[in-house]
Amino acid sequence: MAKNKDWSFNSSGTRHPNQDDGKNKTPQLKRNADGTYETGFEQETAVLVAVPEKRQADEKTQEYLDELAFLAETAGAKVTKRFVQRLDKPDLRTFVGEGKLEEIKAFVKHNKASMVIFDDDLSPSQLRNLEAELQVKIVDRSLLIIDIFAQRAKSATARTQVELAQYQYLLPRLTGLWTHLSRQRGGGVSQRGPGETEIETDRRVVRDRIAFLKDKLKDLDKQSHTQRKSREGTVRVALVGYTNVGKSTIMNMLSRSDVFAENKLFATVDSTVRKVVLDNIPFLLADTVGFIRKLPTRLIESFKSTLDEVREADLLVHVVDISHPGFEEQIEVVNDTLKDIEAADKPMLLVFNKIDLYNPEAHNENYDGFEGMNPEEDHTPRPTLEQLKATYMAKMHDPVIFISAQERENIDELRALLTRHVAAIHYRRYPNQQPESVE
Repeated sequence: MAKNKDWSFNSSGTRHPNQDDGKNKTPQLKRNADGTYETGFEQETAVLVAVPEKRQADEKTQEYLDELAFLAETAGAKVTKRFVQRLDKPDLRTFVGEGKLEEIKAFVKHNKASMVIFDDDLSPSQLRNLEAELQVKIVDRSLLIIDIFAQRAKSATARTQVELAQYQYLLPRLTGLWTHLSRQRGGGVSQRGPGETEIETDRRVVRDRIAFLKDKLKDLDKQSHTQRKSREGTVRVALVGYTNVGKSTIMNMLSRSDVFAENKLFATVDSTVRKVVLDNIPFLLADTVGFIRKLPTRLIESFKSTLDEVREADLLVHVVDISHPGFEEQIEVVNDTLKDIEAADKPMLLVFNKIDLYNPEAHNENYDGFEGMNPEEDHTPRPTLEQLKATYMAKMHDPVIFISAQERENIDELRALLTRHVAAIHYRRYPNQQPESVE
């Protein structure tokens, strides 16, 4: 039986599942004139790389890289450069072409960037080849998101879920992570037989750990299921939506609680449930983890018990950041994820948040014509807020409301709409409690 080891990870970006790395910063020691040392942290610098399809609009590419930059910032890195290369398909060896790789390599070397982040998942061989060429940490989109989840996870369940996702990410990428992996373990005094290679031992240790974490999650899931079962009978409402759309702010406003809210991606990883009473109708309101484009499948699988709050809800409140230029695509991402977790058929209220920040020209203001973009591309103006209201209220079957949780705009209307739908579910469940109609 192989002894469980402490995993030490190299500059490929793969990290120890249990390490508390804080803010992705490198400790530095500075010697003072008096011989003492100052301890501090130097923020890591990152270069972003995207390889979009040739037919993808420049504006959409910029939007995706803005999101990747926000992810990097949330993880604690400072973005210094963006590179874009349009290809029919990514290079099998290094994801980008040779010429673009040389450009990235020159910039990284000259500016001493500490990592390169790709807006797609890299294969194990691509990761190794890029690391060998660039000689810095290589991070793909899945690893970046998992790293943020690791920073944000607080409860035992969330930490276990993140650790499982980290090991599942690590397993196919073990080859090449350590120099000793090519050596074989002893096959006897005279080295008869091939023995067991280190890579096989390491894989077995990781698989054992994955099996252990899955069993642990089953036990934690049973506990969560028991807690949810004890709440049967009470109407359950779940806030869902893309990450950083304001779900936690709405949760705090409706429940008068103090749920952590921050203008960063994945501020909420653990589900939070609060009891709310509106017009004498009690219900449970759950704030859930936000969804995102290209959310790693292993995270969805790992966070099954957390997402059960969504699956078992009686009503979903889909919160949308209307100020975001790509809010319609974000709606599709959330709806697709709800389908993946078998929760798309539930009653839903569509809440457009951040109307105070909506600006039809906002998507043109930050265009910087960065590497690989066409600054002369035409931009279609966005509709006005009134046009959007008329459009969505006309085409949506489910109720639609436009609010600003931060500025408390149209909050009374939101409470009234939510009360009406919660009351309808509550009185169907408890018809004897329904007040008599006044004639």
